[in-house]
Amino acid sequence: MLAHLRAVIILTLILTSTAHAEAFRFRAPLADKLNADDAKLVTIYSAIDIGVARPLIAAFQAAHPETEVAYHDLQTVDLFERILKETDENKPTADLAISSAMDLQMKLANDGYAQAYPVNGSSALPSWSVWRDEAYGITFEPAVLVYHKPSFPDGPPPKSRAELMTLLEKRDPALFGRIATYDVERSGLGLLFLARDARHSDTIWRLIRLFGENGVKLYSSSNAIIDHVANGRFALGYNLLGSYAAARAAQNPDLGVALLEDYTVVMSRIALIPKAAANPAAGAQFLSFILSGEGQKTLTEKMYMSALSSSVSGPNTAVALRQKLGQRLRPIRIGPGLLVYLDRIKRRKLLHSWNRALGGR
Repeated sequence: MLAHLRAVIILTLILTSTAHAEAFRFRAPLADKLNADDAKLVTIYSAIDIGVARPLIAAFQAAHPETEVAYHDLQTVDLFERILKETDENKPTADLAISSAMDLQMKLANDGYAQAYPVNGSSALPSWSVWRDEAYGITFEPAVLVYHKPSFPDGPPPKSRAELMTLLEKRDPALFGRIATYDVERSGLGLLFLARDARHSDTIWRLIRLFGENGVKLYSSSNAIIDHVANGRFALGYNLLGSYAAARAAQNPDLGVALLEDYTVVMSRIALIPKAAANPAAGAQFLSFILSGEGQKTLTEKMYMSALSSSVSGPNTAVALRQKLGQRLRPIRIGPGLLVYLDRIKRRKLLHSWNRALGGR
């Protein structure tokens, strides 16, 4: 089974070719005062960069000073394969796994690599964000349009995909080669956003065609595009992860972030407790903290990931965004439906439509 699953992942090229894996240990604040029986350890595999995750770990240890945190910063496919391998070899694995690759997390849960473990705080989550007490959405992160403000001196950037297409139809030389989006053949998240676009929009392939005609640049990650928009090399970045964009915009006044008015796809990072977790109770404790008011507040205020839980108030929460934007927001339901584009035939058809629309790339 492991070999087959690995083959599927390699053939579908869900991740970029550059991988990283780093491990960090955060000593229990009360370590010097604890005896061996009282000390605890929670092991986390996560695709959230350690630089982003530190405030969450610090807040957790402030609430649980007896607990040491072993945090493994992994790429999404590395995380997926590591849990598969360790479980199939009857070895202990992480107590908690967190990833933005919604489809891969759902495959772990659907294929029996996660365990049902009710956690505190889950009752405050939307019904679409929890699957069988095994897969839990923990964030509410829109796909956004990022723009370089000085590149639009005469007015705001496009407010909808229709306005964006009107702009691109002008073939403005000042925009040629200055528009970027995900390379969906190398980015799993980009492919997921494209699939949702194809579901929600009848004109998405026209938009992709106009991207190609305007010299669109393709990247495997949001950060590279956001960097180039921030410094003015690019004027627009389409369908980028809003949490990363918001974090950069808070530091750079030239960077703008917009939620398109026709609709906005929203993804959620998924957390699960692996079936072979060495200490599932420790994983549940950390997950319960993430879903608590303090954890969700930390995600929102210090990590720019909008809180999903209804227990938290504020302008950058799922509740506030839904009240403001209503049906414009299209959250991705957590469930087996996420497995559709791990199917090689369906993925091939989607990529064929993508390449044909771009102009034969």
